[in-house]
Formats: sequence, structure tokens, C-alpha cells
Amino acid sequence: MNERNTKIIDAAFRMFARYGVKRTGMGDIAREAGVARQTLYNAFSSKDEVLSATIDLFTERTLANIRESLVGKATLADQLDLILDHLSVKPYDMLNATPNAQDIVEGFNKAGQAAIESGDRRFRRLLSHVLAPYAAAIEASGHKVEQLADFVQVTASSSKQKARSRKHLLQLLHTLKLSVLDAAGEAG
Repeated sequence: MNERNTKIIDAAFRMFARYGVKRTGMGDIAREAGVARQTLYNAFSSKDEVLSATIDLFTERTLANIRESLVGKATLADQLDLILDHLSVKPYDMLNATPNAQDIVEGFNKAGQAAIESGDRRFRRLLSHVLAPYAAAIEASGHKVEQLADFVQVTASSSKQKARSRKHLLQLLHTLKLSVLDAAGEAG
């Protein structure tokens, strides 16, 4: 992605967080990015396209950060803590710090569904990669690596939306982590 498009997407992210998806227009995004409206339309034909690109870039940045940080994490428990923090806790905190969180979630779910699904697949691939060294134990516990990765991704994503509080979210994720460690033969 070129620098201009990244600048536009970063501006869109700030606007969506500040005003919500519904109340943010293309003119708002162009002003925030410091570009002409036509420049914005040359890069993205609609707000839905900007929203999808925003989700894609956010996902890519998150995955890159996780991959970089995984290098220093030797145990599966530490790796899961890192992934669950980026997959659930940080988005939960970000959404709860914005005044229009529900509008963002609804807007992302409608306009950016394909981008969200693509991101989910990428997180599942990352989780499968992290769980692959434990494949024998996972299969002995009656699971397959890909199924367990899917379970973790879906459960972690759902938890950030369904948790009653941050404390409840952390409890849910702790239980999820313990379940994965048990399936991987790493509980102890």
C-alpha cells in the first residue's frame, strides 16, 4: 500500500473512532487526511471501500506486531497470552475508549464483512502455526490443530464483544488459554 493510501486509512480510522462509521463521510476523511476529496475518491471509490481497507491495514499491523513479538516468547502459554492480548484485549480496550463503539462494531460488521472474514482466516493461520509443534498432543486429545485454532479465534473474537467487563474478558481468555494448554499437553 502506498504512503498516500496509508495516510487516508489512518485518517479514516481516527474519524471512525471519533464519530462512528455512520456519521463519518468521505469529506470528513479527506479533511482529516489533508487530501482533496477527488484524491480520496481516486484511491477509494466509497466509504465501504475505505472501511474494508482500514480493517485490512489494522489486521496486517496487528499480525506483524504479533509475529515480531512471538520471537521472544518460548512457551505456548506466553505465545497465547500475546495473541489473545492482541486479538481480544487491545481491541476491547480501544472500543471501550471510543464514544461510538457500537456504531464502529456495527459498521465493521456490515460494510467490512469480507475484510473481517479475511482477517479471521489470517489469525487462524497464525494460531495454527503456533499450535503446529503440539500437533501430536492436540490430536491425542481428540482435536486437530486447525479446529483448535478456529475455536481459539472464534472464542477470543466473540469474547471481546460478549464480555460483561474487562475483568470478565480476562477471565474468559484465561479459561480459553488453559483449555488450549490442556489440549496441547502443556497444562501444568
